[in-house]
Amino acid sequence: MEILVCNTPGSFSYEQAETPVAKPGHTLLKIKRIGICGTDLHAFEGTQPFFNYPRILGHELSGEIVETDAPGFVRGEAVTFVPYFNCGKCVACRNGKPNCCTSLKVSGVHIDGGMAEYLSVPSYSLVHGDGLSFDELALVEPLAIGAHGVRRADVHKDEFVLVVGAGPIGLGAMEFARIAGGKVIALDINDQRLAFCRERIGVEHTVNGLTEDVAQRLAEITNGDMPTVVIDATGNLRAINSAFAYLAHGGRYVLVGLQKGEIAFSHPEFHKREATLMSSRNATRADFEHVIHSMKNGLVDPKTYITHRVAFGQVKDEFESWLDPANGVIKAMVELG
Repeated sequence: MEILVCNTPGSFSYEQAETPVAKPGHTLLKIKRIGICGTDLHAFEGTQPFFNYPRILGHELSGEIVETDAPGFVRGEAVTFVPYFNCGKCVACRNGKPNCCTSLKVSGVHIDGGMAEYLSVPSYSLVHGDGLSFDELALVEPLAIGAHGVRRADVHKDEFVLVVGAGPIGLGAMEFARIAGGKVIALDINDQRLAFCRERIGVEHTVNGLTEDVAQRLAEITNGDMPTVVIDATGNLRAINSAFAYLAHGGRYVLVGLQKGEIAFSHPEFHKREATLMSSRNATRADFEHVIHSMKNGLVDPKTYITHRVAFGQVKDEFESWLDPANGVIKAMVELG
């Protein structure tokens, strides 16, 4: 089979590999769609914290079952899967948090992923397609990341939720904050992405961090209260540190984005707010199911996000262009078969 390997930062090569054979407890998938996410882009740039080379990227995946021993799943079924493989025994797994297992292996990050014609995955990770298309199924994972962050924030009806970063993960957080009843504010430095928020997913309030006084605009929007939930989806150190100042008293700050450095904030300012700071890592099966249910019921239109589409054989030539904000990439989708 053909695979695409990221050998070093900035370098891809197509190679030939043996087609995997499904062993007990595993399912062999024929990959149909690969969504390109920030993790893939950061790996290509060399800025992904949990990463080593060479690596086959790809964890936003959908495929067709070739062979399986998973109860209730059948050959030829369209599926996605939870691409965070956990041990099932550590303190996190025992407490219902397999998404932050102490020995977690994420497909396409810690182990080779789905930029390949076939992939073998643990059968326990499979998720029924439930009639969704391959495009839709490949978008479940990134939307689940946003949904998990919103669940961590425990968003309540009519509270203001500031989402910093209008990339695919941030957009997912906006969608599920809205579904939870929150009043969403999008903050980004790219007018094109902010227009996408307003026009394509119906975000009422948008703020440009380069051209506007962010704190003043947030005070105006929230009638002086400031947002009670702030969600970072940038993974940018400056953005993360700055957003502490945007949090309401008694608010919750959730870090979905990830970067390599150390965050810093004023302890007195944070303390007087009795603020809550938390991280949000990956997602759980419950989040995947929430996303699929929301898609099925028309609460989210995942196809809205696909702005670029290429065949598998074009990825090497096109990938670097997706790093350029001027190209307007929200979600690039790779097609196989």
